[in-house]
Amino acid sequence: MTDTSTRPQPGALTGAGLRRVLAVLCLTEITSWGILYYAFPVLSVSISADTGWSPTSITAAFSLGQLATALAGIPVGRILDRVGPRTIMTAGSVLAVPALVLIALAPTLPVFYAGWLLAGTAMGAVLYPPAFAALTRWYGDRSVHALMILTLAAGLASTIFAPLTSAVDQQSDWRTTYLILAAILAAITIPGHWWGLCGSWPAATPPANGAALGHREIARSPAFLALVGALALGAFTAFAGVFNLVPLLLEQGFSPSVAAVTLGLGGAGQVLGRLGYPTLVARTSVRSRIVVILAGTAATTALLGAVTTAAALIGAAIGAGLVRGLFTLIQATAITDRWGSTHYGRLGGLMSAPIVLVMALAPWAGTALAGATGSYATAYLVLAVVAALAALLAIASVPRLTPTDTVEGTP
Repeated sequence: MTDTSTRPQPGALTGAGLRRVLAVLCLTEITSWGILYYAFPVLSVSISADTGWSPTSITAAFSLGQLATALAGIPVGRILDRVGPRTIMTAGSVLAVPALVLIALAPTLPVFYAGWLLAGTAMGAVLYPPAFAALTRWYGDRSVHALMILTLAAGLASTIFAPLTSAVDQQSDWRTTYLILAAILAAITIPGHWWGLCGSWPAATPPANGAALGHREIARSPAFLALVGALALGAFTAFAGVFNLVPLLLEQGFSPSVAAVTLGLGGAGQVLGRLGYPTLVARTSVRSRIVVILAGTAATTALLGAVTTAAALIGAAIGAGLVRGLFTLIQATAITDRWGSTHYGRLGGLMSAPIVLVMALAPWAGTALAGATGSYATAYLVLAVVAALAALLAIASVPRLTPTDTVEGTP
């Protein structure tokens, strides 16, 4: 692929400014993911026990929030393209605080739902897509390295906040826990986004091949539609697989402790995948790497459904985690790899919306699929077929205007 990245413009941000932006986003992404996303599965049991609301209805509230996240990402992307991340990410952090307070104090289930609608809207302004857009524009042709560091740091969100949330919940209750988390979120992310993301917002450079298309033309193109479809199908397989890994292992006779360790090793695999992404970029074309990563998703998912020994399952889980780590960065770089960063925010919002939706539905769908097929092992084989279809669709995800498969080693 020809070079579609943007080079930082003179005077946009100094080296120190770039390091500040990256450090701030690492901190705020850890905090935002940890509190707005990962705290919920830790507290859901306590919420149900205290309120009497069914686990299904509570999870539906969280899923509704994910729908709001998907919808919010589209206007957020438009604003990002025009003015940069400072205002929109700060506003998202400000909105998240009363949303968490509303969730914590909700006297009825409808109010709880309203709180998650607000929280989901806030997530659309503070999670990965706007952070990816910020680093892509500011770092330009060095963005792959910056994105790798960000995703490595954000991978610590559950490691830090899941045990912290559990500890506070055990000492108090879920409502107090959410109020404390809201205070932490406000103290870290509001000033972090407002002061940490200041700096001039450079104009984007169009693709080097000169194909400076409008965002509407790109969004309606067969390549963009194929890209969105491939990533959505791949995300469905990956998230259904990781959320149902423990039930799969228990079904196959492994102990809960072995299942937990295997799940944790999958997280370690994600770290390895993200560390290896720059090398993959240097050695592959845009088309080949998305196809390889989605084919890898299919292969590792099929292995999880087919193998039965502990060593083989652990190896497959690590491999699946490695592929998930690569998949995150494929999402982050998919737009600039093909169309430059001119419309990164808008196109990223459109691309992310269906991915967020399938991420919200995947855990439930994976369980339903296991019930329909009679076992989790069979369900994983079906999920592997879905990922294989994604790999085939990804072949068409590169515009014909660019000689993608003849130029290797470009981002």
